[in-house]
Amino acid sequence: MISSIRGEVLQVGLDHAVVEVSGFGLEVSATPQTLTELRAGSETRLLTSFVPRQDDAPLLFGFAEAGEREIFTSLLSISGVGPRLALAVLSVHTPAEVRTAIAESDTAAFTRVPGIGKKTAQRILLELAGKLVIEQPAEESSAAGESVGDSAGEQVREQVREALTSLGWTEKDARTAVEKELQARPELAEAAVSEVLRQTLRSLGGPTR
Repeated sequence: MISSIRGEVLQVGLDHAVVEVSGFGLEVSATPQTLTELRAGSETRLLTSFVPRQDDAPLLFGFAEAGEREIFTSLLSISGVGPRLALAVLSVHTPAEVRTAIAESDTAAFTRVPGIGKKTAQRILLELAGKLVIEQPAEESSAAGESVGDSAGEQVREQVREALTSLGWTEKDARTAVEKELQARPELAEAAVSEVLRQTLRSLGGPTR
């Protein structure tokens, strides 16, 4: 099992990155939030989850923290929840929010994730009840993400729009949603890029594919 990788980031795509490890370029799927923190040419270390598939090539998923990987692997244990859907949950909610939603039997929290309907949300709550306890919140690191600053510059807007279009929204809808969210939440001017994306995904909600 590949539990983590460390190496130079060769490429950052809309839903994956390529990391060179011992001369091999490994394609790693990740959440939009994780991908916004990677830069081509820089070194990174990601926790990983290796997902074999019977009828296709295996997939490698990368995570910035252990809590994300724990949520991911827990979701994979549920019938009907595949790796892409588990990753979508982490694109909309932080690990702490997932734990809280399970503890409070909050169906709506999961139906806000694109691709998850009420029945799947109820199955998630039923099967993970009591398995994922609420953790004490950790202090936010100053390096947790890129600060938006300057009323969220065009580079930030572009990163969020690209992430949204990769998840299925049109360029027009993505652009409108980002601008609406930044206007509605002035406090996002001091947030990380990943948080701007997370809040925009919440406001959009519902399946897009």
